Amino acid sequence: MSERIFLDTNILVYLFDHDSPVKQRLAREILAKYGPTGSLLLSTQVLQEFYVTVTKKLAVPLAVEAAAQAVSDLAALPLIPIDSALILSAIRRSHMARLSFWDALIIEAALAGKATDLYSEDLQHHQQFDGLRIVNPFLFATST
Repeated sequence: MSERIFLDTNILVYLFDHDSPVKQRLAREILAKYGPTGSLLLSTQVLQEFYVTVTKKLAVPLAVEAAAQAVSDLAALPLIPIDSALILSAIRRSHMARLSFWDALIIEAALAGKATDLYSEDLQHHQQFDGLRIVNPFLFATST
């Protein structure tokens, strides 16, 4: 398994965002394609952000029970725990690369998991961080 893909929170949120059907379909395709191969990675930060976003920020939020079940299902994927070493690395990276702390923490978790790609729409497509490539899977998505 040479390809390892770290998913940012926004990819997971689109799984449940009925107001963005194209992105929802693409997010589901990513999970269906890579989930069974064992190549997807998440972090505990991503799961936390996911829960808050789908219960509070969607136009039609998920019920707490449904969101908790989704977190439980997603937690079956390989998880990178956020610890003090990752936090300190993220602080350094956020300062050096002029990134938000939260984006730097996602990058550090992806690197800790030896991901080759970080799927996110929040960072610059094809940007590289220590061999980690940023991929925006929605870059060419149309609204239909």
